[in-house]
Amino acid sequence: MSIKYNKVSAIIVAAGTGSRMKSRINKQYLLLNGKPVLAHTIEAFEKSNCISEIIVVINKNDNDFFMDLILKPYNYKKITAIAEGGKDRQESVFNGLCRVSPESDIIVVHDGARPFVTTDIIKTSVDVAAKDGAACVGVPVKDTIKKVNRELKVEHTPDRSALWAIQTPQTFRRSILMEAHNSAANSGFRGTDDSVLAERLGYGVRMVMGSYTNIKITTAEDLVFAENILKNFLQSSD
Repeated sequence: MSIKYNKVSAIIVAAGTGSRMKSRINKQYLLLNGKPVLAHTIEAFEKSNCISEIIVVINKNDNDFFMDLILKPYNYKKITAIAEGGKDRQESVFNGLCRVSPESDIIVVHDGARPFVTTDIIKTSVDVAAKDGAACVGVPVKDTIKKVNRELKVEHTPDRSALWAIQTPQTFRRSILMEAHNSAANSGFRGTDDSVLAERLGYGVRMVMGSYTNIKITTAEDLVFAENILKNFLQSSD
């Protein structure tokens, strides 16, 4: 049975400074096979049939980079707004929320530095959120995880079978995401992602299987790994 929903908005968060990359420019604008990382990311949402509009949140110091490296060369049709990043990711997402079309009832939030998200993952997350209210993409962890104290002594080894590594997109009914962000802002709560803001209000968040190649490019080593992923993908498409 198909799931009915109105417009779907994608908020792509690209407002970080990329300090861990140790580059003079934001990691989102570094080249991956000759194209900026952010352009690869936007392209996935541009191609997705379920996405109606794209709001990109950028660092206020990156306007020229965004115009010269993203908007002018690629002329994406679905970008309807550019929002200014806030003091942290949570505020940046909220700034993007404020630019979403009033006709949208599903909102997808994605990291600008995750260029290998697929249209299938996007569509599945939208369908799950439309049905259950909130969806979070991730993958089961492969490694054993240890919880340690400040002295680096192991306190606990959780059951690996119940642990997932969280990715994006994270997708929500608009009403849930707005309520979650407004509540967090009013109470001064700062979360590491959007799903935790919904979780603290008691909303159930359904996991959606992502991909181990849906990496977030944070360090120079990640960029090398990303080049290999893209090379293998292009070879398999030949």
